[in-house]
Amino acid sequence: MTGEATGRTDGVLGRMLREVHRTAPDDLPVLLRRHTADLNLNKITVYVADVQQRVLVEVAETPGEPLRHLLIDDSLAGWAYRTVSARIEPHESGGLILWLPMLDGVERVGMVAFHAPALDARTLEDCHALASLITLILLDKSTYSDTLRRLQRTSDMRLPAEMVWAFLPPRTIGTDLITSSAVLEPAYDLGGDCFDHALSGGTLHAAVLDAMGHDLAAGITSSVALAALRHARHHATDLADTVTNIDATLSEVFADRHTTGILAQLDTTTGHLTWANCGHPPPLLIRNRDLVPHALEREPEPPLGMGARLPGIRRTIHHAQLEPGDRVLLHTDGVTEARSADGRLFGETRFADFIIRAIAAGEPAPEALRRLVNTILEQQDSRLSDDATILMLEWHPFRTTTTRRILP
Repeated sequence: MTGEATGRTDGVLGRMLREVHRTAPDDLPVLLRRHTADLNLNKITVYVADVQQRVLVEVAETPGEPLRHLLIDDSLAGWAYRTVSARIEPHESGGLILWLPMLDGVERVGMVAFHAPALDARTLEDCHALASLITLILLDKSTYSDTLRRLQRTSDMRLPAEMVWAFLPPRTIGTDLITSSAVLEPAYDLGGDCFDHALSGGTLHAAVLDAMGHDLAAGITSSVALAALRHARHHATDLADTVTNIDATLSEVFADRHTTGILAQLDTTTGHLTWANCGHPPPLLIRNRDLVPHALEREPEPPLGMGARLPGIRRTIHHAQLEPGDRVLLHTDGVTEARSADGRLFGETRFADFIIRAIAAGEPAPEALRRLVNTILEQQDSRLSDDATILMLEWHPFRTTTTRRILP
């Protein structure tokens, strides 16, 4: 492509970026249609993943228009979503469709379908750039619009679940050194489970919490605990002080409520892991595709909210040195205690084995966890007796950046 054509394409993307500031949240498809021909494309269609990551839901241009749903486990678009790869297919009326994932960092948001009469190297690069721009626009508009959240919900969500989802960070965050990915179910009927992860300087902060009960009060308890955790983190307190602050906050707000949890910090440069176990199942360590038995098992201490009521208690901060490639699993007991119809527990061994097999198959962490939680749901006929939350930390300081894959 000539320099003149390259400049024209860059100009189109620049105009879209300027126009989007005054574009209504629901008018993203209109904005794309207005500039489709300028980019030598026939059509651009955006799909977002639902909250359970089971279907891709079309972002329609016309309000009230029937929305197209594509199964993530049984469609070409879903294959591209699962593998975070591009995919090209012929269109029935001529031309080609390029499927590209929408990524917020390393978090999968959805897919974009680019319909083009033909695809060359420059057009591919333009589509990659536009997919990134569309993702940024969609996420920016969602801060003051319910459009994205409505599309992500394919069933009615109960109030406690709405409360928890409103507080949660993206399911996956990461850098060249670290990836942290989480899932939780039942997505529409959560009680007291939640997770958190954030990067600050060279430290990854991660937590999994499980408030007692499975009602609105449980959702409020976990939300308050999460707010207290972030408040302490924003004030740069150390891990021991953070636990103490959450203890004090919950004890002050609730007379008879508490939450178990694991709070962890990982130095992303050295791999030094610190954590506190507040009445929670211990973290699991996977090294060289094997579960290391009892590696991170320590004596649990009282749940958060009870420590402040126990005079003289001193929280213990545990330490471990990770090796490159190590994976640490934080989870709630709803994972290992899930039961099949015949009463068989999912169990810690099956839990770890599933992750190990997914790692061996080369699956990225978000996809491995998505499939795992779907397996747990299938075992219980989609009716979990308790919330199931999993957060996996991967320390990969020597991982190299892979090139994008465009498969015919």
